[in-house]
Amino acid sequence: MSLTRRDFARRSALTGAGVALAGSVGALATAPNALATAPNALASTDTESAGEESADRHGSVGYGPLIPDPKGILALPAGFSYRVITYSGKTRLESGEFTPSNHDGTATFDGPRGATLLVNNHELKGPRANWKYPVPLTEGLVYDPAASGGCTVVEVRRDKVAEWVGIAGTSTNCAGGSTPWGTWLTGEETEDRAGQNGMTKDHGYIFEVDPEDRRRNRDPKPVKALGRYAHEAVVVDPKRGRLYLTEDASTPNGLLYRWSPPQGFEHGHGRLRTLADDAGALQAFKCFDSGGRFVDDLSRATRIGTVYGVDWVDVPDRDAKTVSVRKQFAAGEVTRARKLEGMWWGDGGVYIVSSYAREESPVQHDGQVWFYDPKRRTLTLKVLLGVNRDPSADGAFDGPDNITVSPYGGLVIAEDGEGVQHLFGATDSGRTYPIARNDLAVTPAATAAGSTEAEPSYSEFTGVTFSPDGRTLFANIQDPGIMLAITGPWKRQKRG
Repeated sequence: MSLTRRDFARRSALTGAGVALAGSVGALATAPNALATAPNALASTDTESAGEESADRHGSVGYGPLIPDPKGILALPAGFSYRVITYSGKTRLESGEFTPSNHDGTATFDGPRGATLLVNNHELKGPRANWKYPVPLTEGLVYDPAASGGCTVVEVRRDKVAEWVGIAGTSTNCAGGSTPWGTWLTGEETEDRAGQNGMTKDHGYIFEVDPEDRRRNRDPKPVKALGRYAHEAVVVDPKRGRLYLTEDASTPNGLLYRWSPPQGFEHGHGRLRTLADDAGALQAFKCFDSGGRFVDDLSRATRIGTVYGVDWVDVPDRDAKTVSVRKQFAAGEVTRARKLEGMWWGDGGVYIVSSYAREESPVQHDGQVWFYDPKRRTLTLKVLLGVNRDPSADGAFDGPDNITVSPYGGLVIAEDGEGVQHLFGATDSGRTYPIARNDLAVTPAATAAGSTEAEPSYSEFTGVTFSPDGRTLFANIQDPGIMLAITGPWKRQKRG
């Protein structure tokens, strides 16, 4: 049954405000350049004064200031420590090759005999010759021998780490997502066809990887029912069996998709790869406000707590045989958003990141986090970051990317902005706090004319996820490719 604009407008009028449709919004705000003190409008803020406000608010949440790392990798609060799990070009796989580079999306699973298993995407695009450490072409696990990306599986024990290939010969493996039945869905953030960029097969698909049973990963097969486009993240609704997928693309901006399984289909290990290429229904989202007006782009929301009704529109050609999926819709048919990135299932719905918006969007911002409630079919703006005017200044957060729901309350977000890069938390009452800072400078920025020093450049954080027992926070520094395990005195974050 479609939730029509008229239905949404009528329900909004009955409640007196769109927010009431979603219950208690508990809007999240970020600091220092977002809207904790003025939550009803998007505005730029002065970095210095905002930093003072942020420091004041950080006093009662989080874990205190970050302490520079003498090893130059990861700054953490007092009492916290980290362990390097894998390091591209330094650690090795069981087969002897070096750990591949460009770590991205990651999830954790309970492993045998108390071990933690992680599946780690490697965002490597194009021919293998372009990369020093591509994912090795392990026999039986290769989709396209010309492609450089894929996933590795990492087994972590107290005194030992082992790593092996989960899938190889895929391209640009980005955020991905775990399933309720204990597998990993890795998506290709590319639309390359056979013959483009050296590829020998079409790319832009979702593949399933089993972290525990290596036999199930043999002869990789794309799940074509989920569409061919620039996949970013994917989550599974454990109650309804639907999958939600983000697309990171521009010209035009990407879409949020929903795949509904065919009648009688039951999820489970390896079941997705048995689907027909056109199985189920793949649809793109279409939003409208409480007045029933169509919303063309999510960047138009400039108030935390904004609630949109959501309808779903069928994708004409999910395999994009002649036209990219996002280009198959005319103006007014679907809602778009720039840099649709990470997603995570929690609190009965889906948290969805739009990393930033610039000239290609109606309104500029430096990050949004939305919450989609599948029962009410509403999309609520939870986090909103104004444009960061000084990315080089420590303390500002911008460019949210990978995201997870914390067992200690609120969200933990990996930053992929400009300048300084953080892991930061956001409580469900609007307070933010730093968790870690990347202290590893990868390349010096170009020296400005007349300048005697070049500012350092820092890689993004990716793959933020907690261990199954909640004691360890895993995260990656994408370049050069480092997986880290963070431990310390975690505590429940108060609403404030």
